[in-house]
Amino acid sequence: MRKIIFVMVITFMAAASVFAQGIKPDFKYVKGGTFSMGSTSGLSGERPVHSVTVSSFYMCDHEVTQKEYRDVTGYSPSYFSGDNRPVEQVNWFDAIEYCNALSWKEGLEPCYLINGSNVTFAFWANGYRLPTEAEWEFAARGGNNSNGYTYSGSDSLENVAWYGNPNDETHNIKEKKPNELGLYDMSGNVYEWCWDYCGDYTSSSQTNPIGPSTGMYRIIRGGNWRGEADGCRVANRTIVNPARTFNNIGFRVVRSAL
Repeated sequence: MRKIIFVMVITFMAAASVFAQGIKPDFKYVKGGTFSMGSTSGLSGERPVHSVTVSSFYMCDHEVTQKEYRDVTGYSPSYFSGDNRPVEQVNWFDAIEYCNALSWKEGLEPCYLINGSNVTFAFWANGYRLPTEAEWEFAARGGNNSNGYTYSGSDSLENVAWYGNPNDETHNIKEKKPNELGLYDMSGNVYEWCWDYCGDYTSSSQTNPIGPSTGMYRIIRGGNWRGEADGCRVANRTIVNPARTFNNIGFRVVRSAL
């Protein structure tokens, strides 16, 4: 499938840019801003806290559902079945391939050039993509509307997240309360793939960081249905081999605000 997608990028890149496409109603505008990324109270990977500025973007208010994934790819790999449950059992490569396929379907310019395991990221393309780790944390915190909550939308995790029950399973999207930006399930339900390779934070201020250029592991964010509360914190970082799949990892998509 990745070889096919690589050919399709070359074929459709020029054509895609000529189509105009509006933003779907379930995408929330995240106005750019500057925030303090990381945490002084969390694990060492969350330190040092540093200033990050991100440009404006649009983020889907929910994790990609099994129906949405199936409508684009023709199948759902999920362990738990349900149209309105988040798709899971997708690795990082599956997620970016979905982003490109959805972009082509809607006449948008794909954000990724895929050649086997080598992926080039066009940050300013108008198609769908995974959020960067910085974008994800900024949005999870509520962006410029942030109230400084520990979790996405509340200091009471039960209000906003499915978490902490190893005998449970995924749940339909949007059954808990949203955060300040109207984004659901940024804490709990399933972890969400981000673009970035794992890298250490520095104290330097950054603008639109996209992580290291190489690495072994990609970042997932947000906690999950069977995980503990600590993993649901907005600053928590978890790393996973991008080729692995699990029934507690999914993703959501964003678009740059051009």
